[in-house]
Amino acid sequence: MKTIFIALLGGLALAQTPLSVAENANGKNLYSQRCAICHGADIKGTGPLANKSQPPTPDLTTTAFKKRLRDYPGVIVSSVILRPNGDLIPRTLRENGVKIAPFAWGVKDFRDLNQYMTDVISKAR
Repeated sequence: MKTIFIALLGGLALAQTPLSVAENANGKNLYSQRCAICHGADIKGTGPLANKSQPPTPDLTTTAFKKRLRDYPGVIVSSVILRPNGDLIPRTLRENGVKIAPFAWGVKDFRDLNQYMTDVISKAR
């Protein structure tokens, strides 16, 4: 049985059929290359730059974040697109001498990243 996930972000509709971890190598690669430096491989805010930003990088496996993810399924994608903390991510990278190449995000990339992170978060204890 397939489930469909739909999130509306500024008029952008993201429909998604869940992928297995093996099928979602793109999501895992995007996370590893662009997110783990702060959020850590475990998504618990344990990356090398986690405590070098203000506020510090949050643990995305907390009960509060899991509830937020349930209530607002597009929260991961909207955080990447809208950057609710303004310049926090680029500033933290810049201040710590970390250069991440620009990336032309596509809808599939957002879907894959969201699915990968949602899967990891849902399995975290």
